[in-house]
Amino acid sequence: MERGGRSTTAEEISDLWKPHIACVIRAAQTGTKWISTVLSNEALVLALPKGRILREVMPMVRAAGIDPEPAFDDPDSRLLKFATNIPELSIIRVRSFDVATFVAFGAAHFGVSGNDVLMEFDYSEIYAPVDLDIGKCRLSVAAPKAMAMEDDPSRWSHIRIATKYPGITKRHFESRGVQAECIKLNGAMELAPNLGLCRRIVDLVSTGKTLEENGLVELETIVKISSRFVVNRTALKTRPVEVGGWVERFREVADAA
Repeated sequence: MERGGRSTTAEEISDLWKPHIACVIRAAQTGTKWISTVLSNEALVLALPKGRILREVMPMVRAAGIDPEPAFDDPDSRLLKFATNIPELSIIRVRSFDVATFVAFGAAHFGVSGNDVLMEFDYSEIYAPVDLDIGKCRLSVAAPKAMAMEDDPSRWSHIRIATKYPGITKRHFESRGVQAECIKLNGAMELAPNLGLCRRIVDLVSTGKTLEENGLVELETIVKISSRFVVNRTALKTRPVEVGGWVERFREVADAA
């Protein structure tokens, strides 16, 4: 290799790559899967979910000292990534189910996700240190009111259920020795029993009004849901001061709420 009019020695090439090689070795020793995150020194990325949870979490985000650019609050904006008042931090706005994926694979360093999503995907690379105590609801089994009056869950051996959460649903019923055949739907779950697709559903319930208006009632609650501040484990290990600092800041905001 030519360098400044002379050939670069093997020793110089070795010295040039030593820091990068050391990073890779440390990643391998700690079992790190996403080495790209370790090697990069990019600005931090906060992943936030669209919809109702976004409206609830933004006061907490601002209380933590993060103020996104004006386009973030513009309903006509089609931007998905936003600068903030902190030069080394940006925000991405994605679907609630995608927050966990962005964080798990290191595309975002931390974010806000419901524990329903965390339980469904069960990513080992995600650490959820702070319960923000927002977005509270429950994941429940529901059925038509007439059927529920005669139904006896203790006699179930095989059931067909429509749900957005097949992973949680199967694990829940398997723990009781019941085989659950799950039909994956992403919305309008309440229609499934009424149109003969299945007899029961598993869905998020807040007030229960939607179930009631569609002739359904809750049979049981699988798990209570709230939103958590989540971080990528590798990011926390390799950038403990920066990422750990944000964990503590959101913990303080949650405790003060």
